Amino acid sequence: MDQSEPLDLTSTEVEMVNTATGELQDRASSDPGTTPLDRPQRRAKRPSKHLIKLAKEHAIGKDRFPGPNTVRSIKNMRKSRTGYGRGLAKKGGDGGKGVWGKPGSELVPVEIDPEDPNYESDSFETKEVTIHPVVLEPSDGEINKAIHPVLLEYFDNGDTNEVLLAFEDIAFSGKKYRVVVDAIELSMDHKPSHREMISVLISDLYNWFLSERDIERGLDQLLSNLPDLVLDFPEAPVILGNFIGRFIADDCLYPRFIRNYEGKVKCPLAKQALVRADVLISMNHGMVRLDNVWGVGGGYRPVRSLIKAMNLILKEYVTSRDEKEAARCLKDLEVPHFHHELVYEAIMYVLDSCNANVEDLIIQLLKHLYDTGTLTYDQLKAGFQRVLDEIDDIIIDIPNVTHLLEHFAQKCKKAGVVQEELLGKIPVRGRKRFVSEGDKGVIRVE
Repeated sequence: MDQSEPLDLTSTEVEMVNTATGELQDRASSDPGTTPLDRPQRRAKRPSKHLIKLAKEHAIGKDRFPGPNTVRSIKNMRKSRTGYGRGLAKKGGDGGKGVWGKPGSELVPVEIDPEDPNYESDSFETKEVTIHPVVLEPSDGEINKAIHPVLLEYFDNGDTNEVLLAFEDIAFSGKKYRVVVDAIELSMDHKPSHREMISVLISDLYNWFLSERDIERGLDQLLSNLPDLVLDFPEAPVILGNFIGRFIADDCLYPRFIRNYEGKVKCPLAKQALVRADVLISMNHGMVRLDNVWGVGGGYRPVRSLIKAMNLILKEYVTSRDEKEAARCLKDLEVPHFHHELVYEAIMYVLDSCNANVEDLIIQLLKHLYDTGTLTYDQLKAGFQRVLDEIDDIIIDIPNVTHLLEHFAQKCKKAGVVQEELLGKIPVRGRKRFVSEGDKGVIRVE
């Protein structure tokens, strides 16, 4: 019989039930220890309000209140109770503690619900998606920042292979011509020997790293930048013209590069550079002479050539009296270890001239070189010592050399060029006296 349906009882049966209930209550009150009331009292577990609500919704249409079995079935059901589910079973009906889902479900692709907030219909229109790497084009400043330390290191070691390996690791992205631009601009701030090294570097990189088009683009950029470069380097047009001529001599550039600019150049500085390059390649044996367009470095130049160059510097200085120009020419020789030769030649020039004006000019030049750091005190001391070591040979040509040398050294000391120690090394040789002269240099009167 269904327990949910009400029972049909007669009045007699109702009285019997009430009487039995009263007797049980009296017995419990008279002897409580013998009744089931002494058993442990437990609090009845009541279903949560959420489960009751779900049970009521589940019982709608059945005209009955949900019983305990209905609430229990709602509690143990596998559907989501969060309110955000789609009414599907958890993990495809194969969920539970320690279970990841139905075996083999990880091999089946997950179907995307069109009602999912993350659903994108565009992603299914094209089945194949190809991803291409995007290479960012570096700016001129970034390339210059990467090239600059490599070139400075090349000035120290002179190894073009190391430069080539370093450049291969730099992402130029079609801007290899920046190597020509940055290298020539950097060499303008350095010595002629460094410009020679840059010429050798561009020649070695040609056909391996640089193409003729890269060199042409670099020179085009430099020609257009001459108005700005001349502010920092007044000789920029001449230097750039020498580079163009040298590249043509090294077969890195065709002579048509100069011809293409004929009648098209409006900038006078660019025209000066192109004319300079045209003159260099057009002179007799120009291609051979361009090998030494930057001159011969001090370490490779013969000693006689250096001595001749220093004598020429002294003669031009006495004529022009331009101390800065003389200092610049001395630096261009790039022989700081050989500057004592200039001191030696300057002293000999004073002794040969026997001219007070020349003596003052030479002292002024030595002081300028010493104050600016071009000439060190060790080189000054070495130059004076060379004259003192050869004084026995010099006295044959200049009998009063000791007197002239002592006078010159005293003036140098007053100017702050030499110190007292050099004055003590100058020999003092007395003048020969005749027999007619008495003691103490008094002339005997007969």
